[in-house]
Amino acid sequence: MLEILNVEIIYWQWWLLLVSSIVLFILSPLAKTNSEFFKASFHNKAPNAGMLTGSLIISWIFAKSITNAANLGLEFGIVGGVAYAGYYLSFAIAGFVIYKMRVTGGFKSIHQFLISKFGRGAVAMFSILISIRLFNEVWSNTMVIGTYFGDTGSSGYYWAIIVFTILTLAYALKGGLSSSIFTDVIQMGLFAVLLCVILWKIFNVGEISVKEVATSGSWTMATGLNLLFAAMIQSFSYPFHDPVLTDRGFISKPKTTLKSFLLASIFGGLCIVLFSFIGVFAEQQGMQGQAAVEVGKAFGVIILLVINFIMITSAASTLDSTFSSFSKLLSVDLKMGSNLNFGRISMVIIAILGTIPVFLDAEILSATTVSGTMVIGLTPIFIFWKLKVPKISFYLSVCTGLLFGFLLVFSFFPKALILTSGPYADLLWINAWGILCCIVLYLLPKWITK
Repeated sequence: MLEILNVEIIYWQWWLLLVSSIVLFILSPLAKTNSEFFKASFHNKAPNAGMLTGSLIISWIFAKSITNAANLGLEFGIVGGVAYAGYYLSFAIAGFVIYKMRVTGGFKSIHQFLISKFGRGAVAMFSILISIRLFNEVWSNTMVIGTYFGDTGSSGYYWAIIVFTILTLAYALKGGLSSSIFTDVIQMGLFAVLLCVILWKIFNVGEISVKEVATSGSWTMATGLNLLFAAMIQSFSYPFHDPVLTDRGFISKPKTTLKSFLLASIFGGLCIVLFSFIGVFAEQQGMQGQAAVEVGKAFGVIILLVINFIMITSAASTLDSTFSSFSKLLSVDLKMGSNLNFGRISMVIIAILGTIPVFLDAEILSATTVSGTMVIGLTPIFIFWKLKVPKISFYLSVCTGLLFGFLLVFSFFPKALILTSGPYADLLWINAWGILCCIVLYLLPKWITK
């Protein structure tokens, strides 16, 4: 990837990174109360539907998501983009569940629900799962950014990661969740503009028609549908281990929240599909490698900078949200400290810990599908949240999900149970059989005690 990035491009990327971060720091609100820092309630006003929708979308359109969407478009055509967009069903599912939990159950957070139904042990186990998720979000996004400033392991690569993390941390420290949501709206607007610029270039200069894009790929299991169905299955559990998403489910009025989550599901998925057009164009032109980078090369320095700036913008949004969510987890959910200083110290801690894997040669894009499988045990816990079950049901379901996650990681799953062929077939069927087992084991103690 990096051999095509000359000194001039990297120079301008540094300017874009520094200027955008400084502007966001200046514009970010200064949180002076716990409500402002942890709940984004500024001047006693919660985020409205538009702000919440934009924040939800951009906090999930992170650098590795964009990279994956473009590459899947290159591999499978429009089917690849639609398949990856299947993960955005998560917003609709989480929106409905959280709305019912708040309105019918009266719960004010995920942790309150878990401790009231399953006890402190379940809360501790769940908190470990989401801490791992937040930890992975730091290094997996900053490593993507590093690759746009230098070869992996080079000084430019490491300095970009360190500077990017520090600059993002600075405005996150200033306002907490208030800063995160405020800057998300700016970043979402910028993302939309930059995406339109790229699409205009593809269709007006790239000599490809909308029809060619829409009819690209084949709608078969082996050419993308394995991933689509796997994403849809994981959407029943995946959102609940992501505090960046669930934290935003409890800060505005229930109806406002539900509306925002449904809109985010539609428009977030649409953004992913549109970004996969880059990969479709790359395939039409016979390009190989990283689709977004190759298209940037073909269209020249300006478009390459636009694409790279989208990566920087989206990664910053995810990173500041990660800092805010980890701070809330320790300070509010686990009640380890309730003042602003503790909240800000928590952000510094996750920034440091989450950066360590960068120096240990971690794999950038391996976290999403594996972690999504490991948490499939959350499916019955939240989908059947009203159902009264023994506390042991929580542990049976979650541990079963972890077991299936390890089967995926180490390729121990029986081949006879994989009923389709092609890429992502193992992901699909491990998740399908895994969720079935999780549901059965979740309900089993209730059936036994009848």
